[in-house]
Amino acid sequence: MAVPVVDPSLNPTSARDAVEPDATGPDATDPPRRPRRRPGRADVLAIGAYALIGVLVCLNYWVDVQHRVSSHLPTDHSWFEWLFTHGAYSVRHLENPLFSARQNAPDGVNMMANTSLLGMTIPLAPVTLLFGPQVTYALYLGGALAATAATSYWMLSRHLVRSRAGAFVGGAFLGFAPGIVHHANGQPNFVSNFLLPLIVTRVLLLGRPGRWRRDGLVLGLLVAYQVFINEEMLLLTALACLVAVVAYVVQRPREARARAGGFLAALGVGGGLALLLTAYPIWYQFNGPQSYRGLQGGVFHNWGEDLMAFVTFARDTVAGDEAVEKTIGLTEQNTWFGWPLVLVALAALVLLWRRSLAARIAGVLVVVFTVAAIGPKVRFDGVETTVDGPWAYIPDDLPLVEMMMPTRLTLVVTGAVGVLLALAWDAVGGHGRPRVPAPRAAADDTTADSAGKAAPARRRWVRPVGYAAIALAVLPLFPRPLPAQHIDLPPHFITAGGWRPYVPDGRTLVPVPIPSNVHGLSTLRWSALTGHEFPVPGGYFIGPNELGEGVFGAPNRPTSTLIYATIDAGTVPALTAENRRQAVEDLRFWRASVVVLGAHPREAVLRDLMTGLLGPAQRVDDVWLWDVRPLVD
Repeated sequence: MAVPVVDPSLNPTSARDAVEPDATGPDATDPPRRPRRRPGRADVLAIGAYALIGVLVCLNYWVDVQHRVSSHLPTDHSWFEWLFTHGAYSVRHLENPLFSARQNAPDGVNMMANTSLLGMTIPLAPVTLLFGPQVTYALYLGGALAATAATSYWMLSRHLVRSRAGAFVGGAFLGFAPGIVHHANGQPNFVSNFLLPLIVTRVLLLGRPGRWRRDGLVLGLLVAYQVFINEEMLLLTALACLVAVVAYVVQRPREARARAGGFLAALGVGGGLALLLTAYPIWYQFNGPQSYRGLQGGVFHNWGEDLMAFVTFARDTVAGDEAVEKTIGLTEQNTWFGWPLVLVALAALVLLWRRSLAARIAGVLVVVFTVAAIGPKVRFDGVETTVDGPWAYIPDDLPLVEMMMPTRLTLVVTGAVGVLLALAWDAVGGHGRPRVPAPRAAADDTTADSAGKAAPARRRWVRPVGYAAIALAVLPLFPRPLPAQHIDLPPHFITAGGWRPYVPDGRTLVPVPIPSNVHGLSTLRWSALTGHEFPVPGGYFIGPNELGEGVFGAPNRPTSTLIYATIDAGTVPALTAENRRQAVEDLRFWRASVVVLGAHPREAVLRDLMTGLLGPAQRVDDVWLWDVRPLVD
C-alpha cells in the first residue's frame, strides 16, 4: 500500500517537526528514544498479533486447504496456485521464469506481462515442491498481510510517532484495511505490500548529508524487487511519493533547497540501480513473446470509486454485510471505510493540521487521490451521474495509465488514513506535544504547556475520549475469515500420472473444458496441482489478440467456442462435417495427443459433444479419454 510518511530527519532543525507545531521554543527537548536496532517487547507483541490476524483471515482455507478456494474470485485463486507452481517448475527445471509454455500451448504466456508474483513464487519454490501450491497460497496470503502490517508498524514507530500503541493501530490498519482484505479474495499480489513502507521511508530519507550513496542503493534494491511483486502498487507508491515530496517542498522550501542536491543524487543512484536490475525483464514485458499493448481499449477506465463507498462497511469486516454490494455494486472495495472512521479521520486532520507536517501531507494525499479515483463519471450510491470526473479527460490509450483502474488510486488514501490514525493516537497520548522539563511531582495525567504550567484539569478527558473514538472507528473494520468454497481435486487419472503414456514430450493434454477466464477453474488446476508436468491449451492470463492488444485468455478457436457454448446451453448443437474438420485442425494446432474429460456438472453433454466430434471415448480410471494421435499425426 502506498503509505505517505514524513521522516523527522527531513527537517534538520528539529526531530519533532513532523508531528509537532512548526514553531517550537529553544527549550523544547526530545524524550529519550528507544534503540532502533533492537526490537522490544512491544514490537514482538505487535508482530505476533499481526501474524494471528493473518491466520484468522485465512482460517477458512486452513480448515481444508486441499479442497478450498476463494468463493469471491475462485478463478484468480486458481491462477495464483498455478503461479506458485510456475515458480517451483522454473527452479526445478532451471527454465526462464519470465515465460511459460505450460499454459496457452503452443504460444505460451509472457509472465512479466501478467501478475506473475515472481519475487515470491521463486523464493517459495521449496515450500511449493514439498507441500503443494494450496499450502503455499494460504501460507503466503496470511504472511503477506501480516508482513505488510509489520513493516508499516516499523515505519511508523521508528520514523513518525513515539507511541508504540499508535504505531500498532496504524500498522494494523495499513496491513488489514478493508480494501486490502477485499483483494485477499484471490489476489495476493495486492496484499503483498510489505516493501512499500520501506520504499516510502527510503524516498523521504534521501538527501541526508553523507548518506546519499547508501540511501540511493537501498532504494534501488527495494524498487527493483517490488517490480517482481506488483508493478501497479509500485506505480501508485511512486505517485504518492511524488505528491508527498511536492507538498513538503511547498511547505518547507528552505529545508528542501538545502537537501535538494543530495536528494537528487541519491534518487539518481537508486533509479539507475533499479533500471539496471530490471531493464531486461521490463523490456521482455513489453517486447518479449506474447507481449501486448493496452488492455481491451481501456476497459477498466470506467471503474471509478463510488463516493458512498467511503462511508460504507466492507463485506469482509465484522460490521459488513454481503447485501451492501447489491446497493453500491459488486466492485473492488478499496475504500469502504465506514462512516465512523471517516469522521475520525476528518477530525484528526482538522485537529492536527496546524501542528503536524505529516498530517498536512496526508491530507493533501487524501484530497488528490480521492478526486483522481472518481473515474470518468461521478458515481453516487450505485448511480452513475452525468457529472464528468477527471478520467473523462484522460485518453484511454495513454501509456501506463491505459491499464489502470481509477478506483485503485484510493489505496493511497488508505495509506494516508493509516498514518492519520497513528498520528491521532500519538497526539491523544500527549506524544505529539512539545515537551519541556517538568517537576518530578507533576501528575501523570497532566501536560505542561510551553510556559511550564500544568494543563487544566479539563484536558483529562481527552485521552479516554480520543482513544475510545479511534477504537470505535477501527474495531468494526476487524477482518472476518475470507469466504471459501469447496472444490474437488483433479481426477485420479491426472494426479496419479495415468496420463503419462498418452502425452509424449512436445505434445499437449487437452482438458475439457479447455481452461479459460470463464470456464477454466477446474481444468486449470489440473496443471497447477501436477507441477506443470504437461502443457495445456488455453488458460487464465492476459495475452495479445491479432492486433497486439491485451485480451483475457487465448483467442477462441472453433472447438473451444463450441465447448463453451455447449456448457452455457446445456445441450449439444447439431454437428456438421465442418465442425469435425475444425476440431481436428484445432487439435493439430494445440499439438494434442489426448483429450480428457473428468467430472463436471455438464459431463454428459460434454461427453456427447466430444464423441460427436472425435468418435467414441474410452473410460480410463475416472475420466473419459480420446486418444487423438491417429487423427492429428
